[in-house]
Amino acid sequence: MTKLPQVFHDRVVRALKHAGFYVLREGKHISMTNDKHLVIIPRHHTIKPGTLKHILDSAEISPEQFKDLL
Repeated sequence: MTKLPQVFHDRVVRALKHAGFYVLREGKHISMTNDKHLVIIPRHHTIKPGTLKHILDSAEISPEQFKDLL
């Protein structure tokens, strides 16, 4: 299993956009969807590995796919 890094929230948003997601709304959190999955991304300076894992699970993206999208 691939160890997940700490990443900035804007890199997570960019990677999800490459995976076909788009932004629904923005505020303290960013809501993104691909019309099948809804993903909520906190606007923290960095996203910790545990939080990133939950985001990727919600989006049904593997850690390996995520690293390729970065």
